[in-house]
Amino acid sequence: MADTANDKNKSNSNNDENEENDNDNDVIEEEESTTTTTSKKTSQWRKTRTTKTSSTTKTTTLTTPAKLYGKDLSEYDDVDVESLLAQLSPEEITILAKEVDPDDNFLPPDQRCGYECTKEATGPLNRKQLIEHINKQAIETPDQPEFEPYVQGKVRGKKWVPPPRDAREIEAEEQIAIDMGEEYEHALNDATQEEIIDLAAILGFHSMMNQDQYHASLLNKGQPVGLGWDGITKSTQQKLFPSDPPNSTDVEESIKRVKDDDNKLIDLNLNNIKNISDEKLEQLFAALPQNEHLEVLSLTNVGLTDKTALLLAEAIEKSKTLRVLNVETNFISPPVIVRLVQALLKCHTIEEFRASNQRSAVLGNKIEMEITNLVEKNSSLLRLGLHLEFNDARHRVAAHLQRNIDRIRVKRLNQRK
Repeated sequence: MADTANDKNKSNSNNDENEENDNDNDVIEEEESTTTTTSKKTSQWRKTRTTKTSSTTKTTTLTTPAKLYGKDLSEYDDVDVESLLAQLSPEEITILAKEVDPDDNFLPPDQRCGYECTKEATGPLNRKQLIEHINKQAIETPDQPEFEPYVQGKVRGKKWVPPPRDAREIEAEEQIAIDMGEEYEHALNDATQEEIIDLAAILGFHSMMNQDQYHASLLNKGQPVGLGWDGITKSTQQKLFPSDPPNSTDVEESIKRVKDDDNKLIDLNLNNIKNISDEKLEQLFAALPQNEHLEVLSLTNVGLTDKTALLLAEAIEKSKTLRVLNVETNFISPPVIVRLVQALLKCHTIEEFRASNQRSAVLGNKIEMEITNLVEKNSSLLRLGLHLEFNDARHRVAAHLQRNIDRIRVKRLNQRK
């Protein structure tokens, strides 16, 4: 009320000054608005009254006295903290600093930590010596005596007993049921154990059956005798398949037949022959351009390197009849694979090219984009055996190969007509 009276006195004085300047303004309207703001955290703490007039705005704050443990702290409002700190000794200031966390992120951690080491540095860190000291100290430190000795089978202290469950929760769990209809319930109640196992296999409930039951249900072989729900599956005898015989192709004779352009040599398979030297491969690749009957060349797992693969790329460019080329599982680098794909552009007869599982498992985005651009320029390639990691490259290559297949299929149909 006192603040409001002061505001009115100020407004009256302003009115007197205005009357001297202008006698026509006899009345000045005052617009007053009172706003009370209450902020609550745990209790009503502060009330703010704001009075707005046409000339001035004044805020009056009414604060509830702060209390600590029920004691009024208003008597400490006028205490000068600086003067109190000036009366403390350095030792007392150090003790006070340990009890107070400055909560300042710009201070180094050693100034915020309450622990203060007074020992002198013993030198640089010696990890081995430190571990030996810790182990020695742990061994020499005596164990703390137990208040009650350990006896096997006897519970020391108070044993935890779970509280009893509420009867309403137990009753609610018992009442939970799945209503599947009379037809399904009748079918499940009358179903045999074998039929339930088959149903579990169809639904994919692998944990309800063992491996023999699952495979017998999928293959419709009938359930094995003695393997019910409580049966124990036994390990099945591993099937032994004979290993493939080694490749008995004579490399030197094959190279000679390629040089002589044997019309009966259409498919040359040198897969998995490990002892082919680089000189023999060079002779083979040098004879390929003059051969006019070889259509399929397989060089899987023969130890092809970049040196011999580059010679193969030159031979591909001059080949006239080669349709299928397989160089999988070798030691060809990604740039040389790009060179081989580039050579396919000049050889318009190759329809299938396979070069996966090389020295580098991942080709990389740059190499895959180069291969994709080269494949999109090739109008004769129908199948490509390469692992492309990126979806864009895979989709573009697959779409282009499909277009080539469709075009050649339409061309063959027109030729038949």
